[in-house]
Amino acid sequence: MALRNMWKALKTSPVDTLYAWQNQRFLWAVMAVAMGGLVLIAHSFFQMYLYMAPCEQCVYIRFAMLIMAAGGLIAAINPKVVALKLIGTLAAFVGSILGLMYSVKLNRIHHAVHDADGLFGVQGCSTEPSFPLNLPLAQWSPDWFKPTGDCGYDAPNVPDGVTLDSVQQWFINMYVSSEGWYLIPSMKFINMAQACFMAFGLVFAVLVVMAVIWGIKVVRGKTARITAR
Repeated sequence: MALRNMWKALKTSPVDTLYAWQNQRFLWAVMAVAMGGLVLIAHSFFQMYLYMAPCEQCVYIRFAMLIMAAGGLIAAINPKVVALKLIGTLAAFVGSILGLMYSVKLNRIHHAVHDADGLFGVQGCSTEPSFPLNLPLAQWSPDWFKPTGDCGYDAPNVPDGVTLDSVQQWFINMYVSSEGWYLIPSMKFINMAQACFMAFGLVFAVLVVMAVIWGIKVVRGKTARITAR
């Protein structure tokens, strides 16, 4: 019933409905939890549990996701406060744009390293990252932001002498056989860079719609005040 009412309101008054949605904490909290959750999964599950070492572009992608998570948390404090929503929106935009750029670069590297003739001129895979504003994140938190893997190779690298449990072994065998991380490993469908690009792109598209709706409401409000005079 609630979904039906939401859909009805969206069809009847799309601008007002979408504007009301972006002024609720829920949407901002969802973005913060989703982006923060992806970083936690990348570190705790893939890096620590499956021994997939992060590359330079991977830690940049984590950084971009955390910027978006921070923006979501700021806006979620009270989206009806213009300053908080503006800061949150700008942070989310910056994070999504950076994330799209890092994902595109990682995807190019991925294709290059899997092409016998494509390695010439490949750049962007260093063990010494350079974060925006020269933030020393690799020194502050090397376990999260120090690149220790090779770009484009997302396969697990299990240290010698490690005993794997059955779940670890199943996942590791799957990713080893597919020669890296894929959304559907058996088909090598959508690599990690492409999946990240889709996540960033989806949020960016939503942010654009929200910004446009916000602008329309501001213009309408000014027009109404001028008319009222």
